[in-house]
Amino acid sequence: MRYVGLTIVSALVGSIVTAETVLESKRPIARVGAASFVAAVSAVRPQTRPFEQTKQIDDSQADAFSQWLDAFRARAENAGITRKTLDAALKSVTFEDTVLKRDRNQAEFTKTIWDYLDTAVSDARVSNGKAAYASHKDTLRKIEDAYGVDGHIVVAIWGLESAFGTFKGGEKTLSALATLAFEGRRAAFFEAQLIAALQILQDGDIAPKDMLGSWAGAMGHTQFMPTSYLEHAVDFTGDGKRDIWGSDPTDALASTAAYLKAFGWTQGQPWGVEVTLPDGFDYTLADRKISKSPVSWAQLGVRDTTGKAVPDHGAASILLPAGARGAAFMIFDNFAVIERYNTADAYVIGVGHLGDRILGKGPFAQNWPRDDRALTFDERVELQERLTAAGFDTVKIDGKIGPLTIASVRGWQKSAGLIPDGYASLRALERLRLPK
Repeated sequence: MRYVGLTIVSALVGSIVTAETVLESKRPIARVGAASFVAAVSAVRPQTRPFEQTKQIDDSQADAFSQWLDAFRARAENAGITRKTLDAALKSVTFEDTVLKRDRNQAEFTKTIWDYLDTAVSDARVSNGKAAYASHKDTLRKIEDAYGVDGHIVVAIWGLESAFGTFKGGEKTLSALATLAFEGRRAAFFEAQLIAALQILQDGDIAPKDMLGSWAGAMGHTQFMPTSYLEHAVDFTGDGKRDIWGSDPTDALASTAAYLKAFGWTQGQPWGVEVTLPDGFDYTLADRKISKSPVSWAQLGVRDTTGKAVPDHGAASILLPAGARGAAFMIFDNFAVIERYNTADAYVIGVGHLGDRILGKGPFAQNWPRDDRALTFDERVELQERLTAAGFDTVKIDGKIGPLTIASVRGWQKSAGLIPDGYASLRALERLRLPK
């Protein structure tokens, strides 16, 4: 959540929301400053009843949406949006029932990490990425000089977010955001995004008719949310506009670099390195909270896939996105920076690996457990319920496999004499279903 970008991609281990992630990921989500903006909107915005997304909008619902827009105008004016901007922008805003349906229907649509990577880092995408990198080499060099962010990573994000600008989304951003703000489930967040989108229009960076993007409001070549655009977008071409939508991707690429820099990108540091683990490895060490130098990991037998110690790029953790039966990675601080775009491990690995492939590196050396499948939403809920009932409290029963659930899986695995890799798999669920 990471709707795929806004972060309904919930850092699932071994699974991720499907094809939209490649073409319509909703990152970056504003983290700095915008949080207070959302909080301010929450304080003044009245609560609304969630919309019945199973029905087409009827006359009463249309009236309710119209009334909501009228009330919203006053709040937008209080936030600094002029009547002139509101008149021009809101006259074409409509309720979009399809937006709600897409929002509601995400939880069940997951892929395993290997299925996701098969698409995200396909031969075609790698080839297109190399071509895009070569075509914009001079621009990327200037962006690297300005922001200290590696160009191949910027291009990889571009590739996953909009297929290098070929699919930027055709939804009317204002209508999509207004629909989601009216619906009420995450109203404050989307109303903040809607006000930010109006501010962008008021600043003159784009005309309302040209403000198009994903169904959840992400825009342009690299799918910025409006609040992130206001905070991080840059006019790198010097034409007086921060144009992330047009045929020239320069501003979008530079804005992506500016975003990554703002969250602490370290130039030259890899996102991660594929590694092999020794026989007898203590799998409780494969935890994001445990960090060691590559030298220390090498002393424990953790090496790259050629058998060499990983160079010292700084403190690192071991990540097993598909458990002990899948590929292992030594991940560095830049991994967490890419997470600011999308919190799913699969997405971060996809960006990092695509960037590496663009530079000419090969595919991963290790295999994935392709006989596994991703858990459905209901199965993830069941897993959490069974873990909690077994004495390994997941704290939340929400179908999201985050750090708490991973820790619970790991604790249960240790108690059962299994490899404590924390992997929330179908095998684990089936074992938990067995009678005591």
